[in-house]
Amino acid sequence: MTKSKVFGSTLIIAGTTIGAGMLALPLASAGIGFSTSLVLMLGLWALMAFTALLMVELHQFADSDATLHTLAHNILGNKGKWIASFAVMFLFYALCAAYIAGGGAQFNQRVMQLTGLEISSQLTTLLFTIIVATVVTIGTHSVDKVNRVLFGLKLVAMVLVLSFLAPNVTSQYLLSMPLQQGLIVAAIPVVFTSFGFHGSIPSIVRYLDGDVRSLRKVMIVGSALPLIIYVFWQSVTLGVVSQEQLLNDSSLGALLVSLSQTVQQSNLSMIVGVFADLALLTSFIGVSLGLFEFMGDSLNDKLGQGKRIKTALVTFVPPLGFALFYPQGFIMALGYAAIALAVLAILLPTVMVYKVRFTQQPSSQDSSATVYQVAGGKLALITAGTVGMIIIAIQIMISGGLLPSLG
Repeated sequence: MTKSKVFGSTLIIAGTTIGAGMLALPLASAGIGFSTSLVLMLGLWALMAFTALLMVELHQFADSDATLHTLAHNILGNKGKWIASFAVMFLFYALCAAYIAGGGAQFNQRVMQLTGLEISSQLTTLLFTIIVATVVTIGTHSVDKVNRVLFGLKLVAMVLVLSFLAPNVTSQYLLSMPLQQGLIVAAIPVVFTSFGFHGSIPSIVRYLDGDVRSLRKVMIVGSALPLIIYVFWQSVTLGVVSQEQLLNDSSLGALLVSLSQTVQQSNLSMIVGVFADLALLTSFIGVSLGLFEFMGDSLNDKLGQGKRIKTALVTFVPPLGFALFYPQGFIMALGYAAIALAVLAILLPTVMVYKVRFTQQPSSQDSSATVYQVAGGKLALITAGTVGMIIIAIQIMISGGLLPSLG
């Protein structure tokens, strides 16, 4: 496997993970403090890296172009297929609709700033979607090339932001303790969703031709990069703005104003804005690639000629329609994204691996072949599945008003 493909795949995983939701991490962590948020991030990263490796293990028993739809059907039957399909479509369509709505608005602002022309938000949203759809439809190779450029620019913006903030960190702020135990529990879904990249795994498996050694490296390094960046980001934001300031106004705009005033840098808001643009764009590309591959696999027998164009229409038209005409419907659905992600990234991989290992012998497995298995055995699978159920329960309790809502 070429090093270039492995490097590009690693950046796709990292770019999908480091989305605009990263900007919400300091707001979600305001009431629990830096040290507690650090423990949550480490624990949830380990969980998501573990289940990503479970997906690599599962893909050994299927063709390299198989998606979660195919895996679930082969291992769990029709019920598993429908659960996987619903989780993927709910999560990806909701995310794509939010990214199109947010990205279209930001694209409109950039066009106005650069040209001075006032263009309707509907037109810029349409253009923004067409550009991303074109890159995704061409294939994972084009996504790889574009994502490398965007990820590089995003890192530059991130380094600039950190360099402005780091000298102003106050150690006393970083030592703040959780204000109440309920806030720790309520922060878990927000931190959990900030490590979500599993929908892109089938596309990466296909791109790397199912090479297990390369895939293991991509999953571990690609998910570890966001963790490292998150730790730095949390340390400088929570170390610059006091816990009281963050809790008084938990909006992104207020956070940017507080950061700019503290470091006395008026350009900071602009740089963070550029970073947010790039974070949203790389996440949108990664998520839409995963949805594109999933829809192509699900509808393979029904598409006929012009498969990729038809798949692109099925992938992008529904979220574009909602983003243009009823954005609040999908934005509200994002509150439940943690539930769909828990099903997609934790419950399905653990259940499928459990069944493959302990209740059936895959026909594609040659008894003399060496098959990769993730360490941890039955206990690790049960523990991961239990945590997934807990995350779902927490999100339901937040939605029902039994736990405080963050942000």
